[in-house]
Amino acid sequence: MNTVELDQLGVLVCCPQCGQRNRITYERFGQTVRCGKCHSELQGPVATVELKDEQNFQALIERSALPVVVDFWAPWCGPCKMVAPELEKVASEGAGHWIVAKVNSDELPSLAHRFQINSIPTLVLFREGHEVARQSGAMPATGIRQFIQRAEFASR
Repeated sequence: MNTVELDQLGVLVCCPQCGQRNRITYERFGQTVRCGKCHSELQGPVATVELKDEQNFQALIERSALPVVVDFWAPWCGPCKMVAPELEKVASEGAGHWIVAKVNSDELPSLAHRFQINSIPTLVLFREGHEVARQSGAMPATGIRQFIQRAEFASR
């Protein structure tokens, strides 16, 4: 699995060939990026990315070249636990087409309040910093992909 670490500039990924840490800026998501040391091709996030603070959340949704699907969830929520592995599938299958991020609404209640999250899990799709669509409730991976594709088609 591709381990990523988020900051306000982008994601830090380890090269699978040489282990060198490289930054992929949000603006370069979806483009070919090469390791600075061995020049191997790097992949952006292929798993869900956890957002730990509002600054990184804002940087990701505003600057990402790809659509960002944000899952607002909480660790005590049964449906959130059910949807988590489905989101991992969607993140892996959609690598290079969209980013799947998670916001723990207990740890970042101000974000949940700002986006008027009244039930969890709630998925919100962002493009260029703007909310494009939202869907509440647990869904299988096929339903999540359909939600993303419908919202992307409608926003163009």
